[in-house]
Amino acid sequence: MSTKQPIGLPTYFAVFAALLVLTGLTVWVAFQDFGVYNNVIALGIAVIKSTLVVLFFMHVIHSTPLTKLILVTAVFFFLILVAFVYADVWTRDMLNLPGRPPLIGG
Repeated sequence: MSTKQPIGLPTYFAVFAALLVLTGLTVWVAFQDFGVYNNVIALGIAVIKSTLVVLFFMHVIHSTPLTKLILVTAVFFFLILVAFVYADVWTRDMLNLPGRPPLIGG
């Protein structure tokens, strides 16, 4: 049993307000032209929002070390899967050798 204090109502309202502000920021960024950084900025804001939700609304901030380890492991394997997807997408044009028809959709 944990001896830590539970998260209070003011903390929930503060996190909710932060999520509202970040959502407004996401909408504002969507209408701006930052060039190639639009997706990077939007994903950065999304990561911050998801971190707030996981830590406070899912109570990971006061959970056991095993739960935190499982969360970190899941994020690690997700990043590995994303890396494999990007490696596949970035290397598809390497198969288009001269004299060969392009791949489907290429």
